[in-house]
Amino acid sequence: MAGLFIVFEGGDGVGKSTQIERTRVHLTEAYPDLEIVQAREPGGTVMGREVRNVILHGDYVAPKAEALLYAADRAHNIATVVRPALERGAVVIQDRYIDSSIVYQGGARELGDEVERVNTWGTGGLLPDLTVLLDRSDGEAWLQRDLDRVETDMVARREHIREGFRERAALDPDRYAVIDAARSVDEVQADVAAAVDAAVAAVGLA
Repeated sequence: MAGLFIVFEGGDGVGKSTQIERTRVHLTEAYPDLEIVQAREPGGTVMGREVRNVILHGDYVAPKAEALLYAADRAHNIATVVRPALERGAVVIQDRYIDSSIVYQGGARELGDEVERVNTWGTGGLLPDLTVLLDRSDGEAWLQRDLDRVETDMVARREHIREGFRERAALDPDRYAVIDAARSVDEVQADVAAAVDAAVAAVGLA
């Protein structure tokens, strides 16, 4: 594919939304000729918004059902948003991908390797060109906001989730940029922008 697929991962409250928006602005300003597409999971499509509401704001969802709902949303998002954008030569910036399911459902919910297998099948094996892992030992400030159902369930496993993401990055270090997210927003963004610029250059878009 001709485009560039960038995914942001990390535990709850690490600043993904802020860094994704700053990255969108950086790419738009630095590469005005490139199409920039933002995607998210769950919730990046009409179907995804329904799935997001069920998973994050509904009543109890059985763990296996939760994992399959995420996988269904992901398969649809990749087929209808991400792959078409990459085929057009766009840069896709996505909030969460398969690593989140492996860490949250496969690890924290103890569903095991089946989570990775069903997601790999659903996405046709598509991997990001770059995964930006925002890594920090979560503080307490984010707990003061209203938490969704999954965040509430995972509060006690924050460090377990952090280690799960770090383990994923260690398996394929060339594809990950592990960035210390405990610093100022500007310092974090400087490192994110450097990793993104390197990825743009590596695929020949600049």
